[in-house]
Amino acid sequence: MVFQIGEKVVYPNQGIGTVENISTRCFGTQPERFYLLRLMYSSMTVMVPFSHVQEVGLRKITRNGELTRVLAFLAGGQCQHCQDWKNRFKENSEKMRVGGLLQIAEVLKGLLLLQIEKPLSFREKKMLDRARHMLITEISISRGMPVSQAMALVSKALAKASLALPTPL
Repeated sequence: MVFQIGEKVVYPNQGIGTVENISTRCFGTQPERFYLLRLMYSSMTVMVPFSHVQEVGLRKITRNGELTRVLAFLAGGQCQHCQDWKNRFKENSEKMRVGGLLQIAEVLKGLLLLQIEKPLSFREKKMLDRARHMLITEISISRGMPVSQAMALVSKALAKASLALPTPL
């Protein structure tokens, strides 16, 4: 996958970043090309080698067709979650690491449903907050709308499943 300078991309589990530069560096005798990303959420810069783009899951912003499926899932899709805390956390961490918007929506909805049954652990609350932020930010950028509108869109979809968007930590 090739990205251009100025393009917005998703760095799984970190959020959305902008490709600020493409450069080549030498490590030993081997030259390696890198994307220099500036992450929106933290303003941190990250260098991603071309050879590791697939491995880290760097991807383009989700398009409208996928967004429609994500919102439909939030409104009525079924969620399965493991009862064992360790296994559930591992599964959710993997979904967040893979970084697809539908997987992030699954984590969000699964944790919201679990929260109804019992209180979430601190780590699960942090994961819920990160999933909420990543989902809303990507919808906002993909659709070219303010974050408040994206939040309203997600809230409306969740309301159809009798769920509410959590407030940020």
